[in-house]
Amino acid sequence: MDEDISIINANTRNEKIKNFFITNKKRLILAIILISISLIGYFSFGEYKNNQKIKMSDDFNSIIINYSEDNKEQTARDLIKLINKKDSTYSPLSLYFIIDNKLIDEKNKINELFDVIIDEISLDDEIRNLNIYKKALYNANNSNEVELLNILNPIIRSTSIWKAHALYLMAEYFYSKNEMQKSKEFFTQIINLNEANQEIKLESQKRLSRDLSE
Repeated sequence: MDEDISIINANTRNEKIKNFFITNKKRLILAIILISISLIGYFSFGEYKNNQKIKMSDDFNSIIINYSEDNKEQTARDLIKLINKKDSTYSPLSLYFIIDNKLIDEKNKINELFDVIIDEISLDDEIRNLNIYKKALYNANNSNEVELLNILNPIIRSTSIWKAHALYLMAEYFYSKNEMQKSKEFFTQIINLNEANQEIKLESQKRLSRDLSE
């Protein structure tokens, strides 16, 4: 008896499953198609991004290899195109090459390119802070106190590994302007940082004891 009931229950379950698939056949087929399309799209996009990265690498290397004093303007134009592609690796490298080789003289243009990298590219926080610091370094000799602080404030107000570097830059900036009290304040902030770069901390201690002691 129990065996008969079990057989009936099994047959009932099988019939329900069969009816479910018959009733929802179109929906199930559509779901399978959508999942397949999504998977194909995902892997195709990944392959596309990988191919784009390889092409950008090839373009960057080609530009650098072919650079000479005779084609500075063309090199600058080509590197600006790479910067505007907003790649997390080759856009910053392109800007560094422009600056290191003095391919562009206009300060405003360089700052615009820095802003593309800092504000428009998805970067790791510390890589972004590094580029903020590099922008400040680039501007340090030709900016006033307010301009330089505006650039560096995102780092100074953070717990970034670049905070000590930013404070040191401001301390040396004020020292070069003979504003000793302000310089001392920034050097002191470095000394009081728990996670400050040890080399920068040591240099700050030397500066305080040697040049800024009362």
